[in-house]
Amino acid sequence: MYHVYILRSNKNKKTYVGFTSKQVEVRLSQHNIGSNKWTTENGPFELIYYEAYHCDKDARAREKFLKSGVGKKLVKLIKENY
Repeated sequence: MYHVYILRSNKNKKTYVGFTSKQVEVRLSQHNIGSNKWTTENGPFELIYYEAYHCDKDARAREKFLKSGVGKKLVKLIKENY
């Protein structure tokens, strides 16, 4: 199972869109301990949305869409309504 997820920073309200083959809760905890420079500087995070996929290709395509111009508008709507 693959997941595309949206996190919101509790620190500055920025959003993070990601893709993982792990459980979403596991990946969230990795972000919250600072798995890279960006998450260290902007965490802690809360999970505001996720989608599950059986196919790696579909999940990666969805992540790419959510990071595109139109997809960013959808992420903004999700963020505003959470």
